[in-house]
Formats: sequence, C-alpha cells, structure tokens
Amino acid sequence: MTADNAPPRAAAWLAAGALFVSVSSVLIDLAGTTPGTASFYRCVLSVPFLAVAAYLERRRHRTLRRDELLLGLLAGAFFAGDMLLWTRAIDEVGAGLSTVVVNVQVIGVPLLAWAIDRETVPRRFVAWVPVMILGVALTAGLVDGGAAGTDPVWGTIHAVLAAACYSVFLYLLRRTGMGGRPIQNYFVVIASAGVVSLIAGWLWRGVDLAPGFRVIGWLIGVALAGTVLGWLLVATYSPHLPSHVGAALLMLTPVGALVLSSVVLHERPTVLQLSGCVLILIGAYLSGNRLRGRRRGRAPDRRRPAQRCP
Repeated sequence: MTADNAPPRAAAWLAAGALFVSVSSVLIDLAGTTPGTASFYRCVLSVPFLAVAAYLERRRHRTLRRDELLLGLLAGAFFAGDMLLWTRAIDEVGAGLSTVVVNVQVIGVPLLAWAIDRETVPRRFVAWVPVMILGVALTAGLVDGGAAGTDPVWGTIHAVLAAACYSVFLYLLRRTGMGGRPIQNYFVVIASAGVVSLIAGWLWRGVDLAPGFRVIGWLIGVALAGTVLGWLLVATYSPHLPSHVGAALLMLTPVGALVLSSVVLHERPTVLQLSGCVLILIGAYLSGNRLRGRRRGRAPDRRRPAQRCP
C-alpha cells in the first residue's frame, strides 16, 4: 500500500494496537507484583518473539545505523521509567488520577513534534484536547472518587514523571520507525527497557526473579498482548501518522481497559465512566477524521522519502 492511502489503514491498526495495550493494566493487576518485577518480565518475556520478527525484517532490509540504535536504547530507557513510575503511582494515588495524568501525552507528544520537527498541530486537535482529557478523567473514575491512594503527594509526583517519560518514549518510538525498520528498532527499545527495568527496579522496591508460576502466567499475557502485539502495532504504524493523530488514538487505551475490567474483574462502570468513553471515542475519531484530505500535507519528517505502509 502506498503512502497516499496509508494513513486511514495506519490509523485503524494503531487503534487496534492501543486496545491490545489496554489489556496490560488488567493483567498486571491480576499478577499483583512489584513495579520492577512486572516491568522486567513484560520485557524479557517479549524478547524471543521480537527477536524472530526483527531477524525476518533484517533479511529484507538493512541493519540499523549507529544513531538509530542509540535512539532505540534511549527510547527503551524512557519506556522503563514510564512503566516503573506509573505502576507505583497506581498504589500511591489511585488508578483514576494516575491514568489521567499519564494521558497528558496527548499534549506532550504533539508538543515535542512541534518543537523538534516543526510539525504543524491543527487547531481542531487543540480544541478537542480538553474534551479528551475530561473523557479520561471520567473513564478512570476520578469524578467518582478514584483519586485515593496510600500517598497522594508522592503518587502525584510519580504520575507526573511517568507522564513525562511516556511522552518522550512515544515521540522517540515514532521517530525510530521513520527509517523503515520499525521492528528492529522496537526490539532494541524493549531490550533496553528490560535492562533498565531490572537495574532501576532492583534499586527501587526490588525485583523478584522467581515470582512464581501464577505471576509469570499473567505477565506472559501482558508480554504477548501488550508488548508484542499492542506496542509493536504502535511502533509500526505511528510513523505513518501525524503525531497528534497517534496521540489521540492511544487515548483508546483507558476505554479498552474499562471494558476489559468489567468483563474480567467484574467491575461495573458508572454512567460517568461510560460518558467518558464516549468523549474519548468522539475526540479520537474527530482527530483522525479526514486523513485522506490531509495526506498531502507536511510529512512528519521531510528529510525522508514517503514510506510504504506495511
């Protein structure tokens, strides 16, 4: 498929990736382990699958350049920071507020693309940002009293730091895929995140290297659904979309998490939470709508030729 009709298909696959990622929060909750253990194992259990996919891609394309490798390592470090900080913030400030704060990436990623790549952010998207943030707040249960935890002050600090790491990670993940080798780049990202998670997690609240079969079983699910399928789709298709569209589509993650938690954990969503889902879906749709009409606009990186959408 050529670059001319890549955006609509890329948007659909990226949305699918966001929904696969939403599985992670429920499975991590079922695992019930430390942030370091969850972050380390969700990476290390993904490496064998990603190594095979990266090898197949390398047979068709050239290997990574040194600068691409370094960029992937840096993205992995920020991904590890996001995983560790957000998992800790859930316990300290509650799932509601931590989810809202982390999803300010919908502002952070386009802002980074504007500041570094000089990418234009449409006014239409800026106008819908407050609506999507409100939708996340409602979906997370913040209005219904979801902002409760063991240490609200440190929880807020950790959530803000996680949001910063998440924004930088998403921006770098998109940049690493612009060279046409997204799977190799993503493999480097996850390998780097695994090493950083092990070291940082060991120093901060510890890493259980033998958590037991029950925990490993749930974390295998996190690795396959979230890290291998979900984030691999995001890594592959986000370079084909404007930064603000990718950031908006990733807001579907809390929607998927709410639906899955109601099925698996038997949680009953409130009317306000369902209303939040509707706001997120409307905002994500309007942010990615009429992509065909804008596909001849400025590309994310004008120094590179138009890519083909896998």
